[in-house]
Amino acid sequence: MPDTQASEQSSEQSSERSPERSPEPAARDAKAPDAKAPDVKVPDASRRSERSRRAIYDAALALVSENGYARTTVEGIAARAGVGKQTIYRWWPSGTKAAVLLEAFLDLASHAAEEAGGGAGADLPDTGDLAADLKLVLRATVDELTDSAFERATRALAAEGIVDAALGAEFTARLLEPQLQAYIRRIESAQAAGSVDPAVDPRIAVELFVGPLHHRWLHRTLPLTHDYADALVDHALSGLAPRP
Repeated sequence: MPDTQASEQSSEQSSERSPERSPEPAARDAKAPDAKAPDVKVPDASRRSERSRRAIYDAALALVSENGYARTTVEGIAARAGVGKQTIYRWWPSGTKAAVLLEAFLDLASHAAEEAGGGAGADLPDTGDLAADLKLVLRATVDELTDSAFERATRALAAEGIVDAALGAEFTARLLEPQLQAYIRRIESAQAAGSVDPAVDPRIAVELFVGPLHHRWLHRTLPLTHDYADALVDHALSGLAPRP
């Protein structure tokens, strides 16, 4: 009996001294369910910037149309676009409303040209019928110049370009000159085809119909119409035909 009791006491003490071991790390890991990190979408800064720039363009054109150039301010453009003034100053270091409006207008003109199937400085149609091609383009120009989305912005830039030589030069170089060069190429093509006198200066030829059109629009001397555009082409080409 004493031996049996001693044996039982020894067994109990051994159990107290040797607690159960924890599962091995590998075993614990095996029991844990797989956990995946949630997908985090990083904002596209370029898209956000493009939206802000587009909002600034729209605001500049809208304010000029509503209030005129003199009453349009950089502060007003920023507020209308929902951006800080510093955003405008960062993208347009000059910080002038003229610079913002110029780029907004160039963007508008570029989109209009793309919708018409061309682009800035894109070649004019060349169907072999010079009169028809020029009338088509000048009629589209009449529509553009009498569209309120273009007209007030164009007038504002034209007026400001008279007193701001740098702005006027940039407006001419970035928008007007590419358009004039497209006309010049079409006249040169007509000269090669024999429908325009080869002795004619192509640039002066272009000014014979483009100049009067813009003069009537700028000074509002008379209504700007498709019929007027057609008449300009007919009168100009009668003087540009090859001499016998």
